[in-house]
Amino acid sequence: HAVGSQVGDVLLYYCYCEVRDPEKLCAWQKALCQHLHLTGKVRVASEGINGTVGGSKVATSLYIKVMLSQPLFKNILCQEDFKSSAGGAHCFPDLRVGVFKEIVPMGIDPKIVSYKETGIHLSPQEFHREVEQYLSQATQGQSDTILLDCRNFYESKIGHFQGCLAPDIRKFSYFPSYVDENLELFKDKRVLMYCTGGIRCERGSAYLRSKAVCREVYQLKGGIHKYLEEFPDGFYRGKLFVFDDRYAICSNEDIISACRYCGVLWDQYKLCSSQHCRQLVLTCPSCCNKGLTACCPVCQEKELKVTSRASGQILKEECECTRRRPRVPIEPVSPRMLDTGK
Repeated sequence: HAVGSQVGDVLLYYCYCEVRDPEKLCAWQKALCQHLHLTGKVRVASEGINGTVGGSKVATSLYIKVMLSQPLFKNILCQEDFKSSAGGAHCFPDLRVGVFKEIVPMGIDPKIVSYKETGIHLSPQEFHREVEQYLSQATQGQSDTILLDCRNFYESKIGHFQGCLAPDIRKFSYFPSYVDENLELFKDKRVLMYCTGGIRCERGSAYLRSKAVCREVYQLKGGIHKYLEEFPDGFYRGKLFVFDDRYAICSNEDIISACRYCGVLWDQYKLCSSQHCRQLVLTCPSCCNKGLTACCPVCQEKELKVTSRASGQILKEECECTRRRPRVPIEPVSPRMLDTGK
């Protein structure tokens, strides 16, 4: 970590509400962030707002104050809806505020599957009790519950709830197809869903409920973020992946993933060193020093070649990692659970 990486905060929040004029809200939001010298990403849509912003502690607390007094969010957004972690403006390269169709990109029109049809929200305490019960039943073999991680594979790889089912998907927009392809798995089950800050569950649970196969769908309110505030040493093991330059924040010392090259325990991501690749790779310091810095052999080769190619050519990235992975995995009906015994 760079010196001073703990000086400020990074805030994560969302608010589902009716926005009549997204363009206007977007302009206001952009001006607000610039005024407070915040960096990060904010998505605005007719269904609400979703943001992750970083800045000084003074700036982030002012930001919360202003957001809570914005008439659009009155009585919907509250202080508890802001998750904060140590960081600052340096955690993001710049500020991006834009208008989108969805505030979390699931790829399904909000008119078709609305956040209003969401699952039952559980507080961190309630979720903790449910997971406890689920884990004790699961060890006895038969459980009518699925603990579902609705994040991407590279997020769950470095940290997840014990005994969860973590789909091997690369983007949240593949989640609906994952549900469609695995409906049999969810039949008559109680589903406990979780994600980073709660927002993916709002639409994900609504999508799952729209299929009318589950017995019940529950979701962790405030996501892993809020759970870790209450249970830093609970059933979530490993790091929490975040979408900024930190890549991960930590609540316990467990390392549950390994270096891609030598298999030593390692959970700090780097971007693949091949020029156009956007894949993340787990490669430990000693493998890095040996020059093993790409996500796969194809990229490692390409890196050597690409240096000689004329620059300015944007390549559609294809590598072994992207080619070998099925877009949506089909799970065996008795799901394999990710476990990380304490």
